[in-house]
Amino acid sequence: MSNSNHNNQDKLWALRHSAEHVLTMAMYRLWGNKIKAAMGPATADGFYFDFDSEEKISEADFSKIETEMAKIIKEDLPITHEEMTVKEARDFFSHNIYQDNEYKHEWLDEIETRGEKVSVYWLGEKGKDIPETFVDICSGPHVKSTREIKAFKLMKIAGAYWHGDEKNKMLTRIYGTAFESKQELADYLHLIEEAEKRDHRKLGKELDLFHIDEMVGLGLPLWHPKGALLWRIVEDFWYKEHLKNGYDLVRTPHIGNKTLWETSGHWGFYNESMYSPIEAGQSLSESQNKEKVKEPETYLLKPMNCPFHVRIYKNNLHSYRELPMRWAECGTVYRFEKKGELSGLTRVRGFTQDDAHIICRADQVEEELKKVIDFILFIYQAFGFKPDDVKVYLSVREPGNNKYAGTDDGWKFTESVLEKVAQEKKLDYQKDVGGAVFYGPKLDFKVKDALGREWQCSTLQFDFNLPSRFEMKFTNAKGEEEAPYMLHRALFGSFERFMGVLIEQYAGAFPLWLSPVQLVVISVGSTHAEHCHKLATEFREHDLRVEVWDENETVGNKIRKAAKEKIPYMLVIGDKEMQSEKLQVRKRGEQAVTEVDKQEFIQRIKDLARQRSLSL
Repeated sequence: MSNSNHNNQDKLWALRHSAEHVLTMAMYRLWGNKIKAAMGPATADGFYFDFDSEEKISEADFSKIETEMAKIIKEDLPITHEEMTVKEARDFFSHNIYQDNEYKHEWLDEIETRGEKVSVYWLGEKGKDIPETFVDICSGPHVKSTREIKAFKLMKIAGAYWHGDEKNKMLTRIYGTAFESKQELADYLHLIEEAEKRDHRKLGKELDLFHIDEMVGLGLPLWHPKGALLWRIVEDFWYKEHLKNGYDLVRTPHIGNKTLWETSGHWGFYNESMYSPIEAGQSLSESQNKEKVKEPETYLLKPMNCPFHVRIYKNNLHSYRELPMRWAECGTVYRFEKKGELSGLTRVRGFTQDDAHIICRADQVEEELKKVIDFILFIYQAFGFKPDDVKVYLSVREPGNNKYAGTDDGWKFTESVLEKVAQEKKLDYQKDVGGAVFYGPKLDFKVKDALGREWQCSTLQFDFNLPSRFEMKFTNAKGEEEAPYMLHRALFGSFERFMGVLIEQYAGAFPLWLSPVQLVVISVGSTHAEHCHKLATEFREHDLRVEVWDENETVGNKIRKAAKEKIPYMLVIGDKEMQSEKLQVRKRGEQAVTEVDKQEFIQRIKDLARQRSLSL
């Protein structure tokens, strides 16, 4: 990031931090001692603040809160910094509006534990009180005056536990945003509006693709027929391209013996994210009667596919001539994410990783990395993302930290070769020192969608942990045992997240090759239904995905329904169309109807689908 971008970001951060203080001051002016200010930061999207309120505050109150904030901004109050001792701060925050505010005193306890002074910021003349001035504990930064806040808006209200702990009191959290100009704010609000239209959860329901059922379990999506067909189209493409790129397919179970996960280290380091053990060989009646059961087996739902692939490797002895081995699997894994962190398809508890592991020699590492990078970029391009949409993060270890598996030589080699291939492939990458996980360095690929939002999808990761724990070996050219290098790699990251990204990228209007229904044949009346079905059968013989709508509804209703479902092509069949080899075709998003020869239309659709074209 350039210095100019850094400066702009810092200024925006200060602006939003100051807007957050203006919000709090406005709240005290309006509600006085009926509220207690807890805490709130500036964020990447704006700011928020948590309040403990005696009265119910809702979004209906936003208008009067914003009016009061606008008055404070117009008053051009200076924003000044001061430091206090903890004792001075305790005395200060025990009077006026701050009296009995346990949140401020808990904050002061934390500062005292760290042995620091208390940093506070004043809005207005120091020493006065609401409504003339306001002060709060804060480390900054801030702008110099409230007048510098040119554009702001309160966005939403939500409940939030103090410190995010469900055992604590539920507070009222108010979210807002601020920008340096009204145009920037307008652009941002337009982006938010577009994001809401594209929300995959909303479109998933409207297009009848999937839903999440509480009776089944949170974070466990159920795919409806059209959603399952979309998945199958994506998965078939995935399998076909992997076979073309020299991968072999493997398949592994959903559960594994606890011993496997103890050996891999997952049970020791990752068990908080794993589901509880499954005790096999013990019936309910036996467990209730506490009868002794001989050697019950303990299994765990898999959070990752990797140890299974390692055990396939360990099933035989291997020579250097066999390497590289590229093993791929679309394997469903299970991780117990916290309820509050679940979000549609992008954060779930059961998801399918498009996993692959490459086991190779040291002299093969560089070439294998390049092949994976090319594969990742090809996949993005196939789904309509451009090279400029891809941002790469190179995560390396933190110098001097002893938490990492592997050897210094191994880390130096893998970190240097990752950076070398990133440079040779001209990737737009950013180095993240300390960002590597304990078992190896990695390249993370994030893709920007149509609204400029970044999504973490592909990962290319070295692993020093599993080869060591499972003592993976091959016989080298000298006849000696040698440990191979192991690369983890996922192109989508997970099918669920990638499908969510695709739904939002296209706002549900998928390219022809991805559309679960490519065309709908609409019957004008009951006398035209038989011809519609005959036409659909002909289309299906050419592998086109088609539906016939011969319900007793008006043609206008059917056309509006097809438009709402974002179907690429509509064909209306009446008396005239039954007597002709010409088709009356209406494209998605267009009002005009075009007359096209039937065979020409069929060939056009087949060509567009084969080319994975983004246009119709």
